[in-house]
Amino acid sequence: MHEPADPRARRLFDTGRTGPGDLAESPFRADRDRIVTSPFFARLGGVTQVISPGGAGLLVHNRLTHSLKVAQVARAIAERLAAAEANRALLDKLGGCDPDVVEAAALAHDLGHPPFGHLGEAVLDRLARERLGLPDGFEGNAQSYRIVTSTEIRGAATIGLNLTAAVRAAIVKYPWTRLDHPDPHPRFMSPPPRGASAPPWDPASGSAKFGAYTTEVDDLREARAPFAGRIPDWQQTVEASIMDTADDIAYAIHDVEDFHRVGVLQQGTVAAELIGWQREAKRLGGLSDAALDAGARQAGAAIEKLRRRLHRRDRWISDDEAFAEAVEQVRHDLVDGLLADPFDGSVAAEQDVARFSGRWTRRLVEAVRLTDNPGVRSGYVQLAPAQWHEVQVLKLIHHRFVLDRPDLALHQRGQARLLATLVEALLEWIVDPAEEARLPQRLHDLVELAEAELPPGTPDRAARARGRAIVDFVAALTDQQARALLDALSGRSGQLWTDAFVL
Repeated sequence: MHEPADPRARRLFDTGRTGPGDLAESPFRADRDRIVTSPFFARLGGVTQVISPGGAGLLVHNRLTHSLKVAQVARAIAERLAAAEANRALLDKLGGCDPDVVEAAALAHDLGHPPFGHLGEAVLDRLARERLGLPDGFEGNAQSYRIVTSTEIRGAATIGLNLTAAVRAAIVKYPWTRLDHPDPHPRFMSPPPRGASAPPWDPASGSAKFGAYTTEVDDLREARAPFAGRIPDWQQTVEASIMDTADDIAYAIHDVEDFHRVGVLQQGTVAAELIGWQREAKRLGGLSDAALDAGARQAGAAIEKLRRRLHRRDRWISDDEAFAEAVEQVRHDLVDGLLADPFDGSVAAEQDVARFSGRWTRRLVEAVRLTDNPGVRSGYVQLAPAQWHEVQVLKLIHHRFVLDRPDLALHQRGQARLLATLVEALLEWIVDPAEEARLPQRLHDLVELAEAELPPGTPDRAARARGRAIVDFVAALTDQQARALLDALSGRSGQLWTDAFVL
């Protein structure tokens, strides 16, 4: 046996101190290298962040550039926290904080995102549960964990990336399954942790967000074993909390950059919303929820709805004064600053974006704090109240002026139809007995893996295995591969030999 002295460095499978491609001596640095050399990581360059990479050129982020930025921010936070003498005793008590672990987790956190980003995630979840009979459905975070523990191939066996316990635990933003782990399940807490609640339109479906499928629950337990007795079963490790905070920071900033560059964020419309709330805060605050919904298009209504939502969900930190100051800070720096001049691709315009991004990233990273008593909807690592509110306002601008646009909705409805049709076409192919010998080998392998994971006697075992294999197969495609594969299956492509998808 090659049992490491540090339980955090224990790998899921004992294959020796190093793997065949490992160059680094540190096991956590080796994990970082395993992730960046994985084909699952490379494919993120072709996966939607908000706008599909195929239609956006170099102007906007994809899942790969997003992951790289999250890793940059996460490592900076980890190094700052670990270097502070005042934090060391608490970090040791909570299970440790290694910048290599944090960086590796940040690089891996989006490996499971399917084609078309969050839209694809929602579509695959619905199809997995309603069409393919999978109680766990689909969830991007759980799919990331499945990849690093199961579906990534290393050597002759399907053992995932065989990462250390600390890195696997740090990948898990939501350390529970959809329905039954841990027991009692955190969705029954009052209030439940962030992400643990069931969606209001389907209360029996289990948690809206979760970090592992039932098939990987033993791996999850093993990964978190070094933290047992140090942190609650439902709480993130410190390293996961850093990764999660860095994800929020990167998301809030680079989405503003992206949609300024493509001309979607206009100074006038954003100014009207922010200044409208500032001028009418008292009147808007006096409206009932129903009246506010009825006037949802009036300037300032979206900001007021955000203020109320934060009060309901995050009373542990929500504060009206801090909220008003955050609106003013964003108005000053974004509306009167970055958006004052339309982006024209010039050197000066790029410098403006770089200054905005750098200033805000530093501002938020320097506002990160370690706490020994986090709220249920927070982690051990969190932003200071002022910056936490600023991030919420930046996210609101993204939702209000990007995600709620009718043209994006039109585009996404087409993507949803494409994924649904692709899943149906693959299901028809995989159940056709005349075609069994001609199925893609990858699909064959995924069926065998899924069937081996299900206990004998599982109802509809073969059908469930086929369903999980199809979901694993589709989730591993890029946006363009999904389009090309459906074109081929639909007879719309006349090109027989193509590298648009790999079978």
